[in-house]
Amino acid sequence: MSTTDPRHYDVILSPVITEKATLASDKNQVMFKVARNATKPQIKEAVERLFDVKVKGVNTLVRKGKVKAFRGSVGSQSPTKRAIVTLEEGHTIDVTTGL
Repeated sequence: MSTTDPRHYDVILSPVITEKATLASDKNQVMFKVARNATKPQIKEAVERLFDVKVKGVNTLVRKGKVKAFRGSVGSQSPTKRAIVTLEEGHTIDVTTGL
């Protein structure tokens, strides 16, 4: 088992469990919510070290914050950065178990 740096936990915030992420798991892809300032090489290294898998590629996107009304008051959600991590063949991550 490779050594884990505490900074890897600052890069990967949480797994994204949505219908779209579940469909992507059939293509050997996993979605994570990541830090806004995280780069693709940092995300790749963090996933490889934390989950002990080989990463083929990393795609990122920034989901814009939405304006929502709740009980008559209007608020806004913060923008979030997500990473779609493609794993090498034979490697899997079960995001339901956690770290």
